[in-house]
Amino acid sequence: MTTAFAPGLDATHDPLSRCWVDSANAADTDFPIQNLPWGQFRADTTSPWRIGVAIGDAVLDVQATGLLDHADMARVLSAPAPARRALRRALWQGLQWGAPEQTAWPSALWPQQAVQLGLPCEVGDFTDFYTGIHHATAVGAMFRPQQPLLPNYKWVPIGYHGRASSVLPSGQGFHRPWGQTLPAGAAAPVFGPSQRLDYELELAGWVGTGNTLGQPIDLAQAHEHLAGITLLNDWSARDIQAWEYQPLGPFLSKSFASTVSPWLVTPDALAPFRCAPAARVPGDPVPLAYLLSAQDQALGSWDIQLEVWLQTAAMQAKGHPGQRLSTSSLRDAYWTLAQLLTHHTVGGCNLRTGDVLGTGTLSGSRPGQAGSLLELTHGGQQPLVLDNGETRRFLEDGDTVTLRGHCERSGARRIGFGPCSATVLSARSGPVP
Repeated sequence: MTTAFAPGLDATHDPLSRCWVDSANAADTDFPIQNLPWGQFRADTTSPWRIGVAIGDAVLDVQATGLLDHADMARVLSAPAPARRALRRALWQGLQWGAPEQTAWPSALWPQQAVQLGLPCEVGDFTDFYTGIHHATAVGAMFRPQQPLLPNYKWVPIGYHGRASSVLPSGQGFHRPWGQTLPAGAAAPVFGPSQRLDYELELAGWVGTGNTLGQPIDLAQAHEHLAGITLLNDWSARDIQAWEYQPLGPFLSKSFASTVSPWLVTPDALAPFRCAPAARVPGDPVPLAYLLSAQDQALGSWDIQLEVWLQTAAMQAKGHPGQRLSTSSLRDAYWTLAQLLTHHTVGGCNLRTGDVLGTGTLSGSRPGQAGSLLELTHGGQQPLVLDNGETRRFLEDGDTVTLRGHCERSGARRIGFGPCSATVLSARSGPVP
């Protein structure tokens, strides 16, 4: 009997498929056989990085299966989309319960807890956009109550070029940054550690196949150039940012650290969760022709549910797992990832394998859906009271922030992204006497 699948779906999305890795069949796993995200792992700090896919609570060493003869993730991601799909399908076939590989591939499995996970791929360039309209409106209202959104926001995807060298894998802490800030009422800035450190709940699109310099990516083809999506925490020093961002935008306030989750969830795995982006309100402009297609308006987003968790040092000391601060969804973004890819290249810019495009902070419209402390505490004016009685205006040393994301709907297996986590370390000794 042949099973029929909706357009864009195939047997790899069958919710009844079971894996011979038992943990991959658990209802709450992020990594069932229908996911198979890419990542890099190694046994210890002296071992070379290897290519793996997450399956249940394990990592499958893809080279050890014989499906790859190299350890170059960029080669995997830069392959044309049909080749990437074929490799994913071969992995799915070998991991299915009863497959011939069930006797040979167990030796290629590593427990996730026993390995070091790195960046999914070496980062090329990093561009951060500003697609979260609810975040942009809330923050804009703090500084421009009469005009929260600038006139260009609904016409053009706003972005800035970030720092690729400080994009860090989940689990790696970072030190509180130093910089110039302007105290309230002061005439001159001071230099010191940031006192208004914040997180930003984002997603990151990773470029697979790039484009030639001067040859834009058409919106209709943009998804074919997207290798996958990870969680992204684009940490921000709000006090440094407030002083430096005019007239050119963020610099030191953003360049000290950005954290990404280790598993690159592919567009193919996300296919059952494609959906329309949030409808634009009456009176909003229609996107210019190069940013508009019926397909993108109908299925250009994914129903990715997001969460922010905070574990303070006091919570950790008492074995408290942390507190969920907020939830939101990619569906609320004003621009789709395809539009970001197309806009990035429309002037001739050549994207390359491993380039990262951040969505910007993804906040929702309702209370409890803010993607940053800046919003949750109204610029630090209303401290957040935690369940254990602690308060936070901004992050303190020892705080661990964890982002989580997942997709689920009736008729499909739930898939997730794994945690995106980092701990704030104290500022280093001053760089000047």
